[in-house]
Amino acid sequence: MRTPLIAGNWKMFKTVREAVTFVTDLKGRLSRVTGVDVVVAPTFPALQPVAAALEGSRIGVAAQNLHWEREGAFTGEVSAAMIRDAGVQWVIVGHSERRTLFGETDDTVNRKVRAAIVATLTPIVCIGETLQEREVDRTLDVLDRQIKTGLDGVTGSELAALVIAYEPVWAIGTGRTATPAQAQQAHEHIRARLLQWFGQDAASRCRVLYGGSVKPDNIAALMAQPDVDGALVGGASLDADSFTKIVAGSRR
Repeated sequence: MRTPLIAGNWKMFKTVREAVTFVTDLKGRLSRVTGVDVVVAPTFPALQPVAAALEGSRIGVAAQNLHWEREGAFTGEVSAAMIRDAGVQWVIVGHSERRTLFGETDDTVNRKVRAAIVATLTPIVCIGETLQEREVDRTLDVLDRQIKTGLDGVTGSELAALVIAYEPVWAIGTGRTATPAQAQQAHEHIRARLLQWFGQDAASRCRVLYGGSVKPDNIAALMAQPDVDGALVGGASLDADSFTKIVAGSRR
């Protein structure tokens, strides 16, 4: 059985001091919680301090983005090797905000995924449709394209270790959430494509998270779906009480 995973994406919130204070508190709150993996994704300046504060704990640390080149004249960018050197084990790739606000494509997502794997970072690869795409019944076509291109060149064994996050763009930061049935439909389709393109072992081991206005009061219903393996949490991960309740509610 796949272990549930709850990842908190802090986006552009929390100073370094606030981030360290937060995870110090969170570490105590979750010290006795078992049966679920937990990851937090602070901003780049806070990565190393947060990783140091969480050393020896069960909470992992993720970067929110990366560049696919190891080094070079790329002002403002951070490479996978730099992230790994900061003591970080995970990285979010292709978040909908990166796609819609910063022009990321399935091709650049693929480059980033492959760079993360080379650097022994675990990618959390985000996919999902816009409201317009859902309204014209293109959700499954969009997911197929994003999986096929975004994971091009990834082997079955590599896929088994990475994470996919289904985040319908229309539910990100809007307060709208896909119903459990809608989430399951998308996750079941994703799992079927992974089976078709990567094989049984990889498809059964790869965790697929739901992202989109996840809160303490909807996590249990989402986790009751057979193909939902956890959540990529946005705003609710910024509050220790709500994030702790989401983690506790995700256990099976």
